Amino acid sequence: MALAAVFARLFGDDLPIEFRAYDGSRSGPSGCSSAIVVNSPLALAHLATAPGELGLARAYINGHIEVQGDMYTALAAFPSVVMSHMPWKLRARLAVRFAGYRLWWPVRPPEQENRARIGRRHSKRRDSESVSYHYDVSNLFYEWVLGPSMTYTCAVFERSDASLEQAQYTKHGLVARKLGLEPGMRLLDIGAGWGGMVLHAAEHYGVRALGVTLSRAQAEWAQRVIADRGLGELAEVRYQDYRNVPESGFDAVSSIGLTEHIGREQLPEYFNFLREKLRPGGRLLNHCITRPDGSYPARAGKFISRYVFPDGELEPPGELMSRMHDHGLEVRHEENLREHYALTLAGWCANLERNWGKAVAEVGHARARVWRLYMAACRLAFESNEIQLHQMLGVRSAGGVSPMPLRPDW
Repeated sequence: MALAAVFARLFGDDLPIEFRAYDGSRSGPSGCSSAIVVNSPLALAHLATAPGELGLARAYINGHIEVQGDMYTALAAFPSVVMSHMPWKLRARLAVRFAGYRLWWPVRPPEQENRARIGRRHSKRRDSESVSYHYDVSNLFYEWVLGPSMTYTCAVFERSDASLEQAQYTKHGLVARKLGLEPGMRLLDIGAGWGGMVLHAAEHYGVRALGVTLSRAQAEWAQRVIADRGLGELAEVRYQDYRNVPESGFDAVSSIGLTEHIGREQLPEYFNFLREKLRPGGRLLNHCITRPDGSYPARAGKFISRYVFPDGELEPPGELMSRMHDHGLEVRHEENLREHYALTLAGWCANLERNWGKAVAEVGHARARVWRLYMAACRLAFESNEIQLHQMLGVRSAGGVSPMPLRPDW
């Protein structure tokens, strides 16, 4: 069986994708907008060593497989690779073929793979290492991908044709209004990133805002911007674990894109800690990626967990809401913004492609490929409702008194 035909049989003969291989073979319709090119026998060796998404990802990251055309378009055409759905004769033939590649062309995972993790899952040390792995890549690289807002969380689009910058501004404004921010209030923003929410709250609402992040590079970048904008008396972003914040009595707490790094077992401690940081009547806005339900594991797939977000976990929205209520945070409003995250990712993908040459020069070809693959795949996952983005607004009630408007006013 020719190499291109191996891939065609593996994924399906009727895909709108052309397969080409280094041995000169090709399969599938010609003239497609997307093509998969097998550059080396090492591509099959990776797939033999780790069947499914991890092997394919490794082959792509190492350059043994090339995707010609738009990555999102190519991924959208692919079904899930499930060997058990194939006829047993085909499975047997592929198994023999793969065994040969594994024997004659041994491979190692790309050096970017994060497998050796020290300490207990979600301990402070291990969380710090996991965050550093993903975020301390290069602030310049993130500027090219995220755009001027330097905001690495789901934006909110008032219109589908709004710019990414407009949508990130809208998101920060929505969070501020949900929290009822007013001049003189105190805000704690955990998982502050490059300080987008802290800067917005201080600059547009006159709020004294403290942000914390486990990325030293993020904190240093944010502090420079705070100084440049003359906001030093109102805003601060620290390199600090949120669990080590000594201050309390905040009027509001925002957690935007942090809960994915917390882990199910730590949710009670997490929400109890945030409640204790709020004054009675204070509000919490929890904004995070979730899985639609609890019917499948919380931990991310092998590609995401090894190359993107080590130790990441997604909980169903019902579990998060229950844990908030269990720990004294009354949920007053909730909404699912998954389509907005698909649009956000489309903007980031476009930024990466526009700055591809500079991105590769800055972080290397392999890491840039990781980002191209992961963002396109996540865009598809949000569009197909495999993952969601939920904002939950809770309040620390005081004796049944909850200072909330009768109807949402944001």
